[in-house]
Amino acid sequence: MKKTKRILALIGALLLAGMYISTLIFAFIGSPAAVDLLKISVACTIFLPVLLYACSLVYRLSRKDKDDDSSAQ
Repeated sequence: MKKTKRILALIGALLLAGMYISTLIFAFIGSPAAVDLLKISVACTIFLPVLLYACSLVYRLSRKDKDDDSSAQ
């Protein structure tokens, strides 16, 4: 399980780095579509960590419930 967590953490870190880089690139591009791409990139930069945290929180809470059920028997 630790290996899976490390792989998922690495994927999340790479996605965040990609979002930061794309946000920087879109900020300097002068095309009309760049403004919309910049807005989307900034939104994803905020949304992705929140989503990853929510998934880890749900996983942790669901594991806790399973641990409580097995110890009650």
